[in-house]
Amino acid sequence: MYLSFFNLSEMPFTLTPNTEFFCALAPHNEAMQVLITALEMGEGFIKVAGEVGTGKTLLCRKLLNQIEHDYTVAYLPNSYLSPDELRWALAVELGMDVDKQLDQQALSQLINHHLLALQKEGKKVVLLIDEAQSLSWDALEALRLFTNIETESEKLIQVVLFGQPELDEKLAHTRVRQLRQRISFSYQLRPMTSGEVIYYINHRLQVAGFKGAPLFTKQLGLKIAQASRGIPRLVNILCHKTLLQAYGEGLTAVSSRHIKLAVKDTEDCTVNNCINGWNIAVVSLSAIAIMIIWAWRQWL
Repeated sequence: MYLSFFNLSEMPFTLTPNTEFFCALAPHNEAMQVLITALEMGEGFIKVAGEVGTGKTLLCRKLLNQIEHDYTVAYLPNSYLSPDELRWALAVELGMDVDKQLDQQALSQLINHHLLALQKEGKKVVLLIDEAQSLSWDALEALRLFTNIETESEKLIQVVLFGQPELDEKLAHTRVRQLRQRISFSYQLRPMTSGEVIYYINHRLQVAGFKGAPLFTKQLGLKIAQASRGIPRLVNILCHKTLLQAYGEGLTAVSSRHIKLAVKDTEDCTVNNCINGWNIAVVSLSAIAIMIIWAWRQWL
């Protein structure tokens, strides 16, 4: 698309959780330190909560890449599971070869024996669950029972929950108070500050191979910070659309007008706070596409 136009080696503002673009800002760096410390201490439950788009999945993937070799890691990106499905998913992630005809009691016993075997080999087992707010009450109880498996000195499995604020609401219910008491470490991801947004934008551009004067000046970065409320996902969307606008017009310099148009075309941005009084027309994605096609033809 606009890679060669802006002399980029890869897309800088994609929404996929690419750990190469991990930016060690205060909230994510602190969260990572909490996770690593808690895992080293062998705690049972660890929780990381944050609003939609604040980088929980990227943090989870970063932890997967950074975790030590003496850990056996089970990763469940989809938590919308029944207790039975949760047990099977854990068995598969642990690399167990089990008969699909087994009943749940037999499967639970096999998992217990496998965890004991891994412990004897000096392996620590960690279960990472993304989107944990979708766990059912029964699945949460099944998780609690798994963490009951322990020796006299340590837990045989640790569980890290990544979830939206709804996870906190669910865990506040008396129905899961036993599990809630076992959460020994937790961290609340916050949105980025304005200064962090500016650094974040430039960091992603540098990782993507951009060299030269900043595409987004401090003033432009502040506009994006205001419109996005510091949420990384929205920052990515706005920056991507802003670059599309500039590219569609054949301009290598990004302007405030490009950001205004990007904000107008983006859901969940604080439009009233950011563009009130700008008096511009709404530009749809189809219009952006037309400008891109026009620019491409001009370069042929």
